[in-house]
Amino acid sequence: MNPSYAVNAFMGRHNFAMHGPDVNAAVATMLFDMEEGLVRDPSSPLGTGPSLDMIPTWAAPPESSPKNKSVIVIDAGGTNFRSCLVTFDAVGIPTISDMQKTAMPATDREYGKKEFFETIASFLDHLKDKASRIGFCFSYAMTITPEGDGKVIQFSKEIKAKEVIGSLVGESLSAALVARGWKKPEKIVLLNDTTAALLAGASTATNGKAYDSYVGFILGTGMNAAYIESGKIAKIPEGIKAPSSQIVVCESGKCNKIPKSDFDVTLDKSTNSPGLYAYEKMCSGAYLGPLATLVLAKLAEEKIVSGTVSAAIEKLGPVELRDMDQFLYGPYRTDTKIGSTLVGGSEADREIIFRVLDAIIERSARLAAANLSAAVIKSGKGHNPVKPVSLLCEGTTFIRTHYLRDRVVGYLNVALTEERGISYEIVTMDNAVTIGSAIAGLI
Repeated sequence: MNPSYAVNAFMGRHNFAMHGPDVNAAVATMLFDMEEGLVRDPSSPLGTGPSLDMIPTWAAPPESSPKNKSVIVIDAGGTNFRSCLVTFDAVGIPTISDMQKTAMPATDREYGKKEFFETIASFLDHLKDKASRIGFCFSYAMTITPEGDGKVIQFSKEIKAKEVIGSLVGESLSAALVARGWKKPEKIVLLNDTTAALLAGASTATNGKAYDSYVGFILGTGMNAAYIESGKIAKIPEGIKAPSSQIVVCESGKCNKIPKSDFDVTLDKSTNSPGLYAYEKMCSGAYLGPLATLVLAKLAEEKIVSGTVSAAIEKLGPVELRDMDQFLYGPYRTDTKIGSTLVGGSEADREIIFRVLDAIIERSARLAAANLSAAVIKSGKGHNPVKPVSLLCEGTTFIRTHYLRDRVVGYLNVALTEERGISYEIVTMDNAVTIGSAIAGLI
């Protein structure tokens, strides 16, 4: 049996496109949802219209970094909850202090609204009254108000807090802090992690460097992108004054028009948000492990690998992304979770498992590249190579996953530079989300 043929047949039988999806087809699909999402919000239940929220933020990058100011920063991500103090000196250089990290509330069980915000407030006791402003990076779908607060639309990444949906996060947190003896914060500015990444990227335009526009992209536990929209946003009601250009958070993970495999359909039914975040579930860190678990189980069930390896897989239990990475980076190790199943197996078994896991990562890279490409194209910028579009890309899945970043760059080079003549530059910086959130808190 030729392992390559066997894997292609196996994956095709379950509607998983090997070496796919086509990046340009995914770009066009994403652009449809982006353009339509600027005209109207997604319908419920989702139909043929837009699936992306395309959330106006009413903000744009400042011309320069804050100076001689301090701000409390909160970062509520998919796994961790971080809080710290950021102080900008006389020339705008930030210093981070008082950093604490704990588990994100509502990842383990259902939280009510009161408990959710009381818990967050309790995590901030070490920062009590150390600054009058708070930049709150809240990495979930929310409508941003012109005043900078955020109303929760939906939770993703398996957060369990249904009662919080519809709440104003800043207002609710402010009340919880005052109840704990704080002075009422002057302002709590809500933003998404992609907005924070975009703002951090804008702060890197120094030492003779200039960018035409900015994109913030996160591929970690979840996946999302933000870009700067310079056109009129049709869904903003007449009479409400909007900036001539502003950051828009796409909620890209909600795109629902990319063909799904049998494994994706099964995985979706097992999540806390069935029918939602289809794109995110096909490529982000929270779901790649569970997806691989399903694929490996089906390999064993259909006896695509030998009996010895099939029996080991049946006893394997849930697989995480880190297990996939350990195997893909060291396929001959036997001290890893997946590698241990191949003790007594053949070279064909090893190649088959490598190919199916690599196909999952390959698809993630293609979808990530399509998301980034669509955000750059929609910005309308980057046609002069002297001023490329800055892409600040964050997230452990993007940075650490087996050859994912390199593949994304390859697809971007083709989709943007070779085919469309658009220049871009991937930008990285330490503590990007923290610095971007601090900037937002002081705008």
